[in-house]
Amino acid sequence: MLGPMETDAPGVVASSGGLPHPGAPSAVVTLGLTKDFDGLRAVDGLDLDVRRGEVFGFLGPNGAGKTTTVRLLATLLSPSSGTATVAGIPLIPQNGTEIRRRISVMPETPGLYLRLSVEDNLAFFAQLHGLGRLEGERRITAALDAVALVGRRRDLAGTLSKGLRQRVALARALLGDPEVMFLDEPTSGLDPEASKDVRELIVGLRDRDVTVFLTTHRLEEAARLCDRVAIFSRRLRMVGRPDELSTRLFGHTVAVALRQPLPDPDLVFSTVPGVTGWRVSDARYELTVTDASDVAPAVARALVAAGADILRLGEEHHSLEDVYLEVVEDGSR
Repeated sequence: MLGPMETDAPGVVASSGGLPHPGAPSAVVTLGLTKDFDGLRAVDGLDLDVRRGEVFGFLGPNGAGKTTTVRLLATLLSPSSGTATVAGIPLIPQNGTEIRRRISVMPETPGLYLRLSVEDNLAFFAQLHGLGRLEGERRITAALDAVALVGRRRDLAGTLSKGLRQRVALARALLGDPEVMFLDEPTSGLDPEASKDVRELIVGLRDRDVTVFLTTHRLEEAARLCDRVAIFSRRLRMVGRPDELSTRLFGHTVAVALRQPLPDPDLVFSTVPGVTGWRVSDARYELTVTDASDVAPAVARALVAAGADILRLGEEHHSLEDVYLEVVEDGSR
């Protein structure tokens, strides 16, 4: 592992992370948002700025405070301190009803009435939204069309696969025409085909300028879907685009695998301009460099001159999982 990181330094946490919609207004803003339960701090001074129309991943281990954060933003809990704005509305008790009109929450478990048809499930929730019969029917049809379930509207919810139930839950979340959607593990337990369908639906929401606040443990999925991600464990650890977090944390790196370890790697690598550091494991070396494309050829020449037998040499690409594990493990120390 790398040495101790300063991921909580103001320059990291406060970074905009390359906002994908710099001209768009903010959909969710929190300043010092904090929640305590009987002396235990579940959310500690959270600062976020989520822009309208982006898919924002909120990542962290179990018990990190992710669900508590969503419940705060959805007005289901009151913060202990700090402020927030959701869908343009300040998060204060008297604004709870107006905020709930502008958002929707899809929990991990769909929570459908299994003995009712798809259409009747949605009709029930349309009434809870205060929609009249004609407007309710129009929105139900539009929501089912958005999730490609118009032809299954009369099927009993209990006869549907888990993937189809997730689609119904998404349709239910769309009934209120939300500006912000909070999705909690929307592909949990789904097979690859159903997961792909849900991911396509999330991309469709972004195309409709809906802000998606996504909690998930599927890091590859988050890297593929999200404009930006936040790594959170009670406090905000890092935030930014998935690709830039790797560079920010690990820098540009070149990986080298040799048939035999170098007798004196310092003697070889210290002579190569652009190599700023390295770490070693047996005959594998990971070099921190200023620019991989410029430095890699020079590294190869230095190794050949040292008589090394090169098995592999190339730019190292760290995944979002690498970043996540490094940040979470460092934060637990």
